[in-house]
Amino acid sequence: MAVTWPPDVLRRAAMSIHILHLHSTFNYGGKEARAVRLMNAFGDKARHTIVSAMPDQLEARAYIAKGIKYEVAQDPPPLSGKPSVKRYEAIARYMRRFDLVLTYNWGAIDGVMAARVFGKGLPPIVHHEDGFNADEAERLNPVRNMYRRIALPAANGLVVPSHVLERVALKHWRQPAERVHRIANGVPTGLFAGKPDAKIIPQLLKRREGEVFIACVAGLRPVKDLPMLVRACGGLNSRFKLVIFGEGPERQNILDAAEAMAIEDQVILPGFLPEAHRYMGLFDIFAMSSKSEQAPISVLEAMAAGLPVVTPRVGDIPQMVSEANAPFLSSDRTEVSIRDRIDTLAKHPEERARIGEANKLRARALFDDGAMIASYARLYGEAMGRPQALG
Repeated sequence: MAVTWPPDVLRRAAMSIHILHLHSTFNYGGKEARAVRLMNAFGDKARHTIVSAMPDQLEARAYIAKGIKYEVAQDPPPLSGKPSVKRYEAIARYMRRFDLVLTYNWGAIDGVMAARVFGKGLPPIVHHEDGFNADEAERLNPVRNMYRRIALPAANGLVVPSHVLERVALKHWRQPAERVHRIANGVPTGLFAGKPDAKIIPQLLKRREGEVFIACVAGLRPVKDLPMLVRACGGLNSRFKLVIFGEGPERQNILDAAEAMAIEDQVILPGFLPEAHRYMGLFDIFAMSSKSEQAPISVLEAMAAGLPVVTPRVGDIPQMVSEANAPFLSSDRTEVSIRDRIDTLAKHPEERARIGEANKLRARALFDDGAMIASYARLYGEAMGRPQALG
């Protein structure tokens, strides 16, 4: 039997913008979390097609809100492989059916290169760069720099979340300043005002006298150097539990480091848990040991929950945290420097509270996701020549 749709539903469907998202993977991480947050915010103003170059890595789709119109592409042209005119042509042909194309990180740069080679009749493209893996944590890859210089002029704009990446885009990728858009990451700060759910981490239900709970949210990847964080905590003079939220290939190395330090009962790896506002308030300190970061959402979540932050002085973190928190960022990224900063906070609860409150106020003032969503909606709309289409 034929279905008769109400006129308003048909009208919205006809007017909605069809957006193509090109990802190397759609597992849940920083860029995927932001992409999903924007999809949810745009509501019925847009429908979405998601391409994951790794078709089995799609866990972020679980966080797309009910009612959002989206599909996962089943047989898209390959995003990875050796440079190939034939492959670029196939990608370009595929992109022509959409109103807007969004490409994310190095793994999707060939979508931009396809537009560079076969640009006629293509929709606008906005490329996003969020940071680097271990292979570029300490030194940029000159081949990738050159490839980006060639490809990126085909994009209508390049979005970066940090001052560090903005400087890289201008200096190393040689992009005109007017086409580089720095949009700070944001989190729903209001949600962190609620009471956390103590049942989420059963191991934290009982606290020993003087014990501190330390949180870290990070993909378990080499660039995060999480065994270093474990070793740093292993040297604390204070009682502690360290909970590392995340998934990835470094899990066993983290467990091995905990065993080597004889703190395996104090290191908890519950996997990745969404909705950080439900658990971040259970903790006393947030810590990371990354070799490279840009503007990590997890740091903003910790700030919104009123936690002091101990991390290396990498990426935009020094500009993100409050002035009161600045002394607890490590310049030399060593186990000893991270350990000593955590230990100082562990022994001084009044200092934790003072710094945490300053971080909370700063997160609410500068990093609420309402401003982030409005900036992306405006940028995407302007790229299509429809400034208010997603606002």
